[in-house]
Amino acid sequence: MACNANKAPFLRSIAKRGLASQCPRPLGQAAEVQSTVLNNKLVVATAEASLPITRVSIVLRAGSRNESYENQGAAHLLRIAANLSTKNSTAFAITRNIQQVGGSLSASNDRELVTYTVETTANQIETGLRYLQDLVQPAFKPWELADNVPLLRTQVSSVSPQERAVELLHKAAFRSGLGNSIYIPKHQIGKLSSESLLHYVANTFTPSRCAVVGVGIDQNTLSGFAQNLELASGSGKSNSTSYYGGDARKDTAGNVAHVAVAGQGGSLLNQKEALAFAVLKQAVGSGAATKRGNINGTFGKALQSAVTDASVSYKTINAAYEDAGLFGFLVSTDGQNIGKAVDALTRALKSGSVSSNDVNRGKALLKAAILESYSTDSSLINVIGIQAAHLKQVQSIDSLLSAVDGVTQQEVQEAAKKAGSSKLSVAAVGNLANVPYASDLA
Repeated sequence: MACNANKAPFLRSIAKRGLASQCPRPLGQAAEVQSTVLNNKLVVATAEASLPITRVSIVLRAGSRNESYENQGAAHLLRIAANLSTKNSTAFAITRNIQQVGGSLSASNDRELVTYTVETTANQIETGLRYLQDLVQPAFKPWELADNVPLLRTQVSSVSPQERAVELLHKAAFRSGLGNSIYIPKHQIGKLSSESLLHYVANTFTPSRCAVVGVGIDQNTLSGFAQNLELASGSGKSNSTSYYGGDARKDTAGNVAHVAVAGQGGSLLNQKEALAFAVLKQAVGSGAATKRGNINGTFGKALQSAVTDASVSYKTINAAYEDAGLFGFLVSTDGQNIGKAVDALTRALKSGSVSSNDVNRGKALLKAAILESYSTDSSLINVIGIQAAHLKQVQSIDSLLSAVDGVTQQEVQEAAKKAGSSKLSVAAVGNLANVPYASDLA
């Protein structure tokens, strides 16, 4: 039976103070964002909603890059634990009470961030926040962890070969830290104890590594909620990373090969370089521009001339992290032709040639993507969450678009040369008989 736990005085006052704007912003209009850094270095950011739905996320820099060799998979288990009991509530109480108000609780993780999000109608956010704050105090009860072993095995086994190639690419590029997979290794399933997970939480769930962001909620209200979060003291351990390059390969049955090749990209903390790589991705091709469009999208001349075989599927990779990045491509085709495709695309990558027309098109596509992300509530909360967690501030839509306009063709070409001239990382999954090694592509 679910219990109605006593709510904190702050939460009881939410309904009186008001949560969302009485007149939400027009659908499709870019949102204006407010951000504040609290005394404990926790960042709070809010924006108006376009619908009477309130979304609040707790974003923590607790992703897989913070794992050691012994606790690999901890970040994946944090996502799983969002459905389990916490120190204050049972799994049944969380599920039942959130469902009763028609809300949802979700969790996601990547190499740098673990994010918990609640969505409810504006008048029911009191209940949503009550259980959202519980998620940062997981209990990791051993019997619940054991019950979720089959789910972990299913999630790991269902990773697509393309995703696996990208995971191996990070392993080849960074080895540890950013090289850690976002999925728990098979040999770690069922091995991580409650004590090791609680130790991981104590080191990563700290105010200086946390941001609380909301769409459709008042800034002062969310700041009050953030100040009441029970987080561990201290700043946690910083985990720097180095780029190495090399090979990572996984032979599997079948006739198809999936190969990811990349050099060094741009970091999020260097906005100028990060935007140059973002424009470069759009310029050389970022996938289908329309729903159910050409799988290879609209590409610049370099990639279009490199691969003319219709059976070859390829896309650009631009992975930007706080202090490092990867830029390259992922290509899939049959095992007999994969070598030629990889060679051709690598030559295009190393050429560093980007025309002015491609750069202008890339800037236009990037601005369109930014406008779309700021105008849709579900994507807006992700955008401001990433900025708040990494940069400790959230840029306005105007300043971001202005920064994109300021990117020059020379800066984009320098980004392309940086990726092409660095030591390459090569990851491959599938039929690898004809897949070249990194040394073969030098």
